Amino acid sequence: MPLSLQQKIQDPTQGVYLIGTTPPKAGTAADKTERIAGKLLKRLNEIEFDGLVVYDIQDESSRVSSERPFPFHATLDPRDYSLLLRKLARRDVITYKSVAQRDAAEFRDWLGETARDYQLQNLVLVGSPSSNGTIKLSLADAYRELAEHPADVYLGGVAIAERHASKGNEHQRLIEKSAQGCQFFITQAVYNAQATIDLLTSYARSCRQQGLTPNRIILTFTPCGGEQTLDFMHWLGISVPLAARYRILDAENPLNESIRLCRDNLQQILQHCASLDIPLGLNVESLTNRREEIDASVLLFRLLKATMELHLAEKQVA
Repeated sequence: MPLSLQQKIQDPTQGVYLIGTTPPKAGTAADKTERIAGKLLKRLNEIEFDGLVVYDIQDESSRVSSERPFPFHATLDPRDYSLLLRKLARRDVITYKSVAQRDAAEFRDWLGETARDYQLQNLVLVGSPSSNGTIKLSLADAYRELAEHPADVYLGGVAIAERHASKGNEHQRLIEKSAQGCQFFITQAVYNAQATIDLLTSYARSCRQQGLTPNRIILTFTPCGGEQTLDFMHWLGISVPLAARYRILDAENPLNESIRLCRDNLQQILQHCASLDIPLGLNVESLTNRREEIDASVLLFRLLKATMELHLAEKQVA
């Protein structure tokens, strides 16, 4: 019998390979939503993946003063899209949930509804993108509410290498989140290999010092077709070194160059972190709805999965 996604995440000898996606715009009719999901899964027919990640997209304009490069559009409830994708793909789904918009009582109701009506167990809770604005529930309080709730949840968290580069404490946040119930982590898109290497190294070192077993960290990668997508990544807080930006923009085919750059970044991370005993995984997404970037994400997935599988095979014979 094939392993479930939870079993694969928990087994450090296994690779974990995910596809990230966003729900259609709010108000999209059910039949059109199903066509959108079917078109996505048709693209994925040629690859073997373990599960899907469905994001909870929020307006993050309070986080930065600059204008959003792409306009914000509210989406369908991620749970509805997760339920549809799980049915159509027959794969496990990880559903993101932003917790700041509801108070504790509303969040408890949401948990009960998610368990009862959607039967979704794999969740990643996300806090407010900024300390500005109204925060009805902090991430720490959401973790406490979840710990006291009867819902059976397999909980993941977010890991941000850029926050580690600026504050130097993201590895401690990962350890704290693990104590609060997180059993795996998913990063935001990696374009700065060194920032990710620094985070993983600090995390492994602190776990070793405290006698802890590191949780799996799933590295997110995304293709980039040009300057507007690069500007969007910058707006989202993704670190793209200047040399990487120029490498993409000056290439004859920027999209293909971004794929090669992601492959190079993964190879650097694997080379420097091979001895850290942190189980890693891959999550490949497209940050835009441009057809060429979505198609490129499938090619990127195939390339990165082959790179990761080779790494795992070499570890077994080392």
